[in-house]
Amino acid sequence: MTRPYWLTGGLRPFFLLGSLAMAASVLVWLPLYIGDIELPTLFQPRNWHVHTTLFGGVMAIVAGFTLTAVANWTGRPPVAGRLLFVLVCLWLAGRLAVSTSAAIGANAGMVVDLLFPVALAAVLAREVIAAKNHRNLRVVAVVAALGVANLAFHLEARTTGTAEISIRVAVSLVVLLILLIGGRVIPAFTRNWLAARKATCLPAAFSMLDAVGMAAAVGGLLAWTAFPDVTATAGLLGLAGILAGVRLSRWCGLSARSEPLLLVLHVAFATIPLGFLAIAASILWPSSVEPVAAVHIWTVGTVGAMTLAMMTRATRGHSGRPLVAGRLEIALFALVFVGAAARVAAPYAGGWYVHALDCAGLAWAAAYLAFAIGYGRMLLIPRDTRIAESLT
Repeated sequence: MTRPYWLTGGLRPFFLLGSLAMAASVLVWLPLYIGDIELPTLFQPRNWHVHTTLFGGVMAIVAGFTLTAVANWTGRPPVAGRLLFVLVCLWLAGRLAVSTSAAIGANAGMVVDLLFPVALAAVLAREVIAAKNHRNLRVVAVVAALGVANLAFHLEARTTGTAEISIRVAVSLVVLLILLIGGRVIPAFTRNWLAARKATCLPAAFSMLDAVGMAAAVGGLLAWTAFPDVTATAGLLGLAGILAGVRLSRWCGLSARSEPLLLVLHVAFATIPLGFLAIAASILWPSSVEPVAAVHIWTVGTVGAMTLAMMTRATRGHSGRPLVAGRLEIALFALVFVGAAARVAAPYAGGWYVHALDCAGLAWAAAYLAFAIGYGRMLLIPRDTRIAESLT
């Protein structure tokens, strides 16, 4: 019995599903927001939008990346075949359950939705522990914590009608995951690219500064989650932002500016310190710096740019294509940054708010749809169509 190509690695189904979920989280939410359509879900439109983005799209993309990377971390065979198919089915069941929770009931919707993050964390933990690769248990812990945040989201939304604390927890975990993984791969990718060109400027190795920066980020995110309006939180966020910016400055990003596929990783990471500083400013001067706009630097800018940058690079690498950007890549990167800029600017647009929101949503969704259309064939169909593997 043969194994379909799309089940040979986690990135193949989950990058495609994740990109479609990210686009849907906006394209469905906008008409939900203005009341043109309805979904049989118990979530309010904003909660559905946020949940679909963070626990649908982002979780799928995280699954695609980690399930693929764990084979490199451990030296074990990639998660594939029947097990990968089960994970895909659990993810799809979760999306359906959340969107039909009014029909199937809150408890059923919650339980089905939680099956995927629990299964994903268990699979990753099994791989890492079996290989005694304990260093990467930190990544597994963040993925597991996202599952706990998903549970908290359901319970908080049911109890209060909103999920503000759970949203801050989830956003903090996603930012932390990007700091962990991005802080590892961005300087590594840059070092390899520059070394191949005999460059004299190479990214600095991980040092005490990086460790202090990560500790400051954890402290700032914890404070923001628990005490989002306290002056001391602004101080911690400001410190975390400065240190994250210093870390980025040591990775020689400008030296790689001739290759957009690499440069975009640095630009995406730059939105993290910008988000720290903007949220800190919104705490200190809320009448001047809109808090919602500040948070969207992370949720639209960081998440959008970093996920697309990593998906394009990983897909090209794992399909045997050169790691260079063409017109499609430049277009989708431009779209995601236009969407992020418009979403951050929307609260300041006055009477043009809805138009700015529409512009932001359409540009951001178009970036993910461009990825799905342009990269779908790479993910689902091998360059050599004779490739087939036995199910294990």
